[in-house]
Amino acid sequence: MIDFEFEPQALKQTLMYHTVAERMMRPISREYDEREHEHPWDFWRTMWSASQNLGPAASGAEKPSKGAAGAANGAPKLRNLYTCLSTEELCWGDAGLFLSIPNPGLGGAAVAAAGTPEQKARFLKRFGEGEPKWGAMAITEPGCGSDSAAVTTTATRDGDHWVINGTKIFCTAGQMSAEKSEGFVVVWATVDRGAGRAGIKPFVVDHHTPGMTVVRVENKLGIRASDTAMIVFDNCRVPADHLLGSAEVKPTGGFKDVMATFDATRPIVAAMAIGVGRAALDFVRDYLTEHQVPIRYGISPRRLTAIERDFMDMEAHLKAARLLTWRAAWMLDMGMRNSLEASMAKAKAGRAVTLITQKAVEILGPIGYSRKVLVEKWMRDAKINDIFEGTQQINLMIIARRILDYSSKELN
Repeated sequence: MIDFEFEPQALKQTLMYHTVAERMMRPISREYDEREHEHPWDFWRTMWSASQNLGPAASGAEKPSKGAAGAANGAPKLRNLYTCLSTEELCWGDAGLFLSIPNPGLGGAAVAAAGTPEQKARFLKRFGEGEPKWGAMAITEPGCGSDSAAVTTTATRDGDHWVINGTKIFCTAGQMSAEKSEGFVVVWATVDRGAGRAGIKPFVVDHHTPGMTVVRVENKLGIRASDTAMIVFDNCRVPADHLLGSAEVKPTGGFKDVMATFDATRPIVAAMAIGVGRAALDFVRDYLTEHQVPIRYGISPRRLTAIERDFMDMEAHLKAARLLTWRAAWMLDMGMRNSLEASMAKAKAGRAVTLITQKAVEILGPIGYSRKVLVEKWMRDAKINDIFEGTQQINLMIIARRILDYSSKELN
């Protein structure tokens, strides 16, 4: 049975994250939106220091615990659900700054999903010590976006090393992971073109590895405080034991590890969207209250004004997305397969935040479209949640396949 009555400690931490969002992120939100490629080092160092004090679970890179057994081993029983709570609060502050915070990121999620116990300990240990560092995942290519199974980057075995060749784009925190810290980039490459999806394997490429070059950092519509990089791998040699998991090509392997990573990260992206949507909704509510425009609950819909109907619709979308997200995260914490639920949460939240932020700009009129307030920024930040970690269309297709029990060949 799903129970979302949170423990006092979780509620206390949620309040702490909200304080960080309100007092540390909001004041610099506009500044680092406009100064896209400059780095908020004071904020980063503070967040890094806090994560070290909170312990390894704060990194979000550990393997999800499985129910009571996980809790008995000392891991938080609802770690993924609590991560969604903290993510919502921090993205209420600023989604771009949230994505820029030093942590294992998508690279750490890939290690947790596909790595051996020894690899998880080896690669994730570094995020519990030293200076701020980042992890990134490189999967999208210039000719391969939504169809992640079509990657053309290759990894060829050469003695005790793998040699990686290819180009990756839209790598979140790619520059910070590859060049600016002692982090790593997890690169998905094919070891056997003839094997199709089964031949795709993840490789950990350490920072400053020869042959890995950040050739461009994107200028973006939103989440501008977070770097998004294009990385070229030119005869990039990595040790053989940097291949996560087994090198054996099996029909059930390869791409399955990619999907396992997304099952863990899509609820977090959904929580990001909810945080941005809540920021816009809160602002509109306060603005209407300030201007003595009431929102009357409990009366006939026919008596509601257009603004009241729009506002209640925004609230309903946000609450539905939040419940779907919590369910997907809770299932992961319980060791249950959540592929369907993760895609449902991601699809709903991505669509909801786009609708909510656009409607917020519309309701506020000229001030909503101006740069005097952050609402127009939230509308720009919102759209990425409907794109990365699987576009709206891809997630809807996954949902249809899971519900109808169709294969990708039967429904594409």
